[in-house]
Amino acid sequence: MAIALHAGVHQVSRTVGGPLAELAGRAELGDEGSKGAPASPAVAVGDRGTAGAFVAGMRSSTGLRYAVRRTLLSIPVLFGVVVVTFLLLRLIPGDPARTLLSIHATDAQVAALRHQLGLDQPIWRQFWHYLDGLLHGNLGTSIYYTKTPVASVLAPGIPLTAALVLVATIFAVVITVPLAALAATRQERAADHAVRLFSVVGLGMPSFWLGVILSIWFSLDLHWFPVGGYGTGFWQHLRSLILPGFCAAFAIVPVLIRSLRVGMLEVLGADFVATARAKGLRSSRVTFVHVARNALIPTVNLLGINIAYLIGGTVVIERVFGLNGLGNAMLNAIDARDFPVVQGVTLLYALGVIIVILLTDLVTARLDPRVRLK
Repeated sequence: MAIALHAGVHQVSRTVGGPLAELAGRAELGDEGSKGAPASPAVAVGDRGTAGAFVAGMRSSTGLRYAVRRTLLSIPVLFGVVVVTFLLLRLIPGDPARTLLSIHATDAQVAALRHQLGLDQPIWRQFWHYLDGLLHGNLGTSIYYTKTPVASVLAPGIPLTAALVLVATIFAVVITVPLAALAATRQERAADHAVRLFSVVGLGMPSFWLGVILSIWFSLDLHWFPVGGYGTGFWQHLRSLILPGFCAAFAIVPVLIRSLRVGMLEVLGADFVATARAKGLRSSRVTFVHVARNALIPTVNLLGINIAYLIGGTVVIERVFGLNGLGNAMLNAIDARDFPVVQGVTLLYALGVIIVILLTDLVTARLDPRVRLK
């Protein structure tokens, strides 16, 4: 899977990165052939400003129409997620009523509770009631937390999970860009081999195992970070998310490094890079301003996909570090056979993935003027 993904990203970077790199490089360094225009400077500047405003307005309206259309197209996807989740939960062994009353309850007590919860109704009627509630903005009522709306159960965990995904994304970018640049600028040297070895090791390292190891080292031995929990106040929240965010990022960093390295190797051979070096620009400026920026497009797409993967991957991370986010709520609900809570978490995860993919498309169109949002 990783080899196929690597090959696909390599092909995208060859077809997209090369021409874009030439265009962006010339825009940054200046095109010598454009200096002979005889037009009046005032007219040229005015025309350029008018044209630029018109193009920006067109692209803005196009992006808005694209976002609206993609939002509408996501409705069938959400409906499919709702249907599949609802049906799969009913196939899980175990009875929510029996779980709530324990094994010592009589059959009559279990039957009475099932009738109270509506679990004795036909499955199509249960689904209709659930769908009718969704259309009215009601996620249902928790079975385990009696008479508590699902929205109230999940509301405290949404900011925590969102913050964890954000911290993990920042870690992924901060780790990926320097290591990919190091590997690309020192191709086939020791540094390149070390970064590639790091990627291979990272691909085979489970995030939950890494979380346990980091907790032992930095929490129990060094006391730098809390073992678990979320703390109180902004700084304690941030401190509590450092280790979980790093573990979550480590799951996607190897793939991102390999993608960006391939893209940068393609751009390093472009003519404008040689021109930039001939003009005496610092190597760091050439690498991070000219090369990295023009090699980002395939990696941005890949980052968006992996952020969507991160949203689901936080389930295990939250359990390892004792964070009461959406993932931990889902695992607890599965143990208790709390169907409405599981359905609510799944729906929120699906919404998060759709939003991330939409933002990825919009950012890609912003980075590459040749991309048209249709």
